[in-house]
Amino acid sequence: MRESVGVGFIGTGFARRVQVPGFHACENARIVSIASGSLENARAAADESGAEHFTDNWRETIERSDVDLVCITTPPNLHREMAEAALAAGKHVLAEKPMAMNVAEAEAMVVAARATGKLALIDHELRFLPGRQKAKAMLHSGAIGNIRHAKYTFKAPHRGDPTQKWDWWSSEHAGGGALGAIGSHVIDSFLWFLEADITSVDAQLQTHIKERPFESGVRAVETDDQVNMLLRFRDGEITNDTTGLVSVSMIEGPEYVNCIEFVGSEGWLKVEHRGDIYIAKRGEAGWTEIEVEYPPSIDGIFESGFPSGFMAFAPKIVYAIISGDNAIENAATFEDGVKVQRVLDAARRSSETGERILLSA
Repeated sequence: MRESVGVGFIGTGFARRVQVPGFHACENARIVSIASGSLENARAAADESGAEHFTDNWRETIERSDVDLVCITTPPNLHREMAEAALAAGKHVLAEKPMAMNVAEAEAMVVAARATGKLALIDHELRFLPGRQKAKAMLHSGAIGNIRHAKYTFKAPHRGDPTQKWDWWSSEHAGGGALGAIGSHVIDSFLWFLEADITSVDAQLQTHIKERPFESGVRAVETDDQVNMLLRFRDGEITNDTTGLVSVSMIEGPEYVNCIEFVGSEGWLKVEHRGDIYIAKRGEAGWTEIEVEYPPSIDGIFESGFPSGFMAFAPKIVYAIISGDNAIENAATFEDGVKVQRVLDAARRSSETGERILLSA
C-alpha cells in the first residue's frame, strides 16, 4: 500500500479554485504539478498550492513519475487526447464534464481506460453531498412511492451580462455552452438518482446573448446560454412511465438555484444545492425539512454545492488509489460519462431538427 498520492492538474480555472484546495485538504495527497496554457497562471497556481512543478506543456505533468492522478479541467475539446495520454502513462484520471465532444470520443476514452485498470472518473461531485445520498436512499426505500415525474431547475445570472468577455464558454469548437457545462450535471443527477436510462429527448437550446466583447471588437457567441428539455425514462425499480423536465439558464436571476424535484405516487421530494432535503406526503399542505450533514466548503468562494461536493469526493479518490481499489462507490465512471454524452448529443440533434430523439437501449 502506497503512503501518499501525487496529484497533477491540467488547467487553472476550476482546478485552482476548487480541486487544488480539495486535494490540499486531504492528509495523504501531494500537489505535485500544475499545467496551464498560460505559464503565468500555472506559476501562480503553483505558488498558491506549494506545487514543486509548473508548466505550459501538459505532457510534462503527465510524464512525471511522482504524479499518480491527473485531473483534467480544460475545455472539453481537449479531454480525449489528455485522458488517453494520461492513461497510457499509467495514471489515474479525473476528467471534468462534459466528458468529451461527442459519444464517439467518449466511447474511445472508455476503451482506453479499460485497457489500464486505472481509475477513470468524471467529476460529478454533487453525488457526494450527504444530502443527495440520503435523498437517493429515501427515494429507493419508497419514501414517496413510484416516481411519476422529475424536474431539474438551474439558474445563474452571470452570463446574462452582455459585457462579459468572449471565452471558451462561447466557443462551439471548444465545447462551451450551458448544455455541456450544466446539462451534463443535470443528466447525471437524473441517471444516478433514478437508476433508469433516458429513452427520449426533446430539447430547445437558445443563445440569448448573441455577441460578446473580444479583443478590440465583438465576436459572435456560438453556444447556448439556456437549455430546456423534455425527457422520458425507462421503467425501473422506482420509475414507471416517468417523465422529466429540465430548465437550465445562465441568464436568469437574481438568485442562484440548483434544485431537483421528484413527484411520486405518495408525495413529493426536493433537493436543493447544498443537499438540503424537503419532503411532503400526499395530503400534506407544506414541506418538512429533513436533517442532513454538510461537508466542509472552501473559503473565499460561493458555496454552490460543487465546492463542498468536491471536498467530500477528493478524499474518496485518494483513499481508493492508496488502497489499490479500482472503483469508488457513487463515483461517476467513464462508462457513466458515455451515458450522459448520449443524452447531450441527442439534445443537440433535437434542437437542430425540432424533433424528439429516441435513444436505444
